[in-house]
Amino acid sequence: MNNLGHNYKPVLEHIMRGEVEKKLHGLQVLPVRREIAHEVISLAYGFFTPVSGFMGRDEVDTTLSRMELPDGTLWSIPIVLDVKREEVKRLGLKPGDSVLLEYLGAPLATLDIDEFFSYDLGKMAEMTYGTRDVKHPGVKRTMEYSGDFVAGRINLVNEPVFNEPFSEFWKTPLQHREAFAMKNWKNVVAHQTRNVPHTGHESLMKQAWFAANEDMPVDEIHTGVLVNAIIGEKRTGDYIDEAILLGQDALRKGGYFKDNVHMVTFTLWDMRYAGPREAIFHAILRTNLGCTHHMFGRDHAGVGNFYKPYDAQDMLKAERDKLRIKPVFLRENWYCPVCNEVTNEALCSHESQSQNFSGTLIRSILTDGVKPTKRVMRPEVFDVVMSSAEKYGFGSPFVTNEYLKSRQPVFNLKKMEVFAS
Repeated sequence: MNNLGHNYKPVLEHIMRGEVEKKLHGLQVLPVRREIAHEVISLAYGFFTPVSGFMGRDEVDTTLSRMELPDGTLWSIPIVLDVKREEVKRLGLKPGDSVLLEYLGAPLATLDIDEFFSYDLGKMAEMTYGTRDVKHPGVKRTMEYSGDFVAGRINLVNEPVFNEPFSEFWKTPLQHREAFAMKNWKNVVAHQTRNVPHTGHESLMKQAWFAANEDMPVDEIHTGVLVNAIIGEKRTGDYIDEAILLGQDALRKGGYFKDNVHMVTFTLWDMRYAGPREAIFHAILRTNLGCTHHMFGRDHAGVGNFYKPYDAQDMLKAERDKLRIKPVFLRENWYCPVCNEVTNEALCSHESQSQNFSGTLIRSILTDGVKPTKRVMRPEVFDVVMSSAEKYGFGSPFVTNEYLKSRQPVFNLKKMEVFAS
């Protein structure tokens, strides 16, 4: 499949001038859920290059069995669109047809249908996640598919309009590369996150910057840190998306990173928690954004006890020759009161006195609303997270049922007049 990302804008302008609208008006309409809409947008803009449409059976087979596309390109996660057989029959769809995908009551994209196929969901889950246990959120997600799928190329026809504060942080892959060029970044190290930052995260980013800066002149700064947050499915207890983005950016605004070495953006993606396979996917994703390096720490993209702490790093090492990005491997860190610094077990012998950056500790601090010491969380980050809670989170920095029900949407779609008649 070819990448649409770099040629997308002229195609959309062509459509919006009305030369293709009459054709779209006669298409059958297939409404899609939020997670599919997110993947449509990512496919169309080139985040998933070289995949530019929902996968067919052969692509799913080789992704699961060999972790590659049929042409041998490294790929680790199936990107599929499940549609119930009854819906296909009702719409009278067949290979060769185009169908209009609709989201939020507005047109989003066309799908040029290549094939329909069924797939064993248990097999898909086990080969992706290494388990069929529905306690694994990725397995649960997969087992909720209909089992019937439609494959084909995606063509975006309606650009998403991102709401505040998301609009400040949205960039397509091409726009990422343009921003890096404006900053004169030769090397860019990616930080994957779904969290607000504490000083442990900050320390890891700075360690990764030094690692990615290894071949740069000592008197010049041509290396940057890209914090690319994942915005997607939320569960109660997660950090709210707005706090994640604004909290990460507060590190730069607070002076803990200079403007010319730090940037925050996001990608629309529902975490699969696929551990090693998702680490490979993240490496491919950030390669498409123009990054040269990617930091990987303990339990990258893992969940519960389904993977060992450094399984993701082991798989990245095994696939290193196929990657087009350099992994930066980092260990778990802590604050040592004896050394008076952030360190880890490989460097410091005071493990018994160490203070871990536990999620429970950070959450209790934010829940109580008591400003922590600088050694735990920067005061600027704390202030932004708490203000985000009031402005966007209905009083909480964590996802609640009220947030899930009433939150401001990440983006809206324009109601195109041609579909209103």
